[in-house]
Amino acid sequence: MKKLFLALFLMTTLSDLSAQSSETILLYPDGTPGLKAGINIPEDSKTTDGITRVKDVTQPALYVYPAKKKTSDATVIICPGGGYGILAIDHEGHDIAKWFNERGVTAFVLKYRLPQENLFDNDEIRPLQDAQQAIRIVRKNAAKYGISPDKVGIMGFSAGGHLASTASTHFTTQVGEITDASVSVRPDFSLLIYPVITFSDKFTHFGSRDNLIGKNPPVEKMELYSNEKQVTKDTPPTFLISTTDDGVQPENSIGYFLACKKNKVPVEMHIYEKGGHGYGLKKKGRGPVETWAARMEDWLKDRKLMK
Repeated sequence: MKKLFLALFLMTTLSDLSAQSSETILLYPDGTPGLKAGINIPEDSKTTDGITRVKDVTQPALYVYPAKKKTSDATVIICPGGGYGILAIDHEGHDIAKWFNERGVTAFVLKYRLPQENLFDNDEIRPLQDAQQAIRIVRKNAAKYGISPDKVGIMGFSAGGHLASTASTHFTTQVGEITDASVSVRPDFSLLIYPVITFSDKFTHFGSRDNLIGKNPPVEKMELYSNEKQVTKDTPPTFLISTTDDGVQPENSIGYFLACKKNKVPVEMHIYEKGGHGYGLKKKGRGPVETWAARMEDWLKDRKLMK
């Protein structure tokens, strides 16, 4: 077991060649918490229409992307989207990590568990548990990766944005079976790209809400996971991107922006007229929204998180 732990957790790595990461860290090398007894199914990964979709994740992991020419001691943990039903792990994960690497920033892609009742007990907490565990691992290993433990950000796309905003507002409680009071799970900054934020009926993305907390959830659950209602003065500085023609309505970002402003949390938001959803860094004649990453780069530079 000791040899296995070292092989998985330290720098003698499992290499994911297709993703071109340098290392894969299992979040739970001694066994995944909450996994139901007798579950032994292969992870499902398919690529169609140029999008890789991953589901049935029972071994959540971090893919490590160290910058070859590191110019910043900040880092970011990237949460792919997929409506809490799949992970769009390439264009909302690995491709984004490479973008950060090109700009001198080490990045981590989080392959988190989806709320699948057939696989996990208490399935709704598993995505957040994985995000918090990822933050703990990165902070504990900050010296190893040449990063600052107080410059650990989180980024999320679509439902991954809901997860990232949940991590950014629910950090006072460490969820699940594994906790460590000595390590904060509060991100130091948040990058929320066409995010799902609210679970209120008026503006929610129902697919994401249904997958996380079920259809016809109790009002208190909807309130708990409506993250615009969980913002406090301690919520980390935030950058937001949305478009007006997105099925994930821009009111998600607007509500979070207003809550940050009310609580004096540094926040910047860009809402483009058009662009739809799920574009990541792809260039497909979508117009001005194609420059969103440059706006994020400006924000990161202004906050001394990127050079």
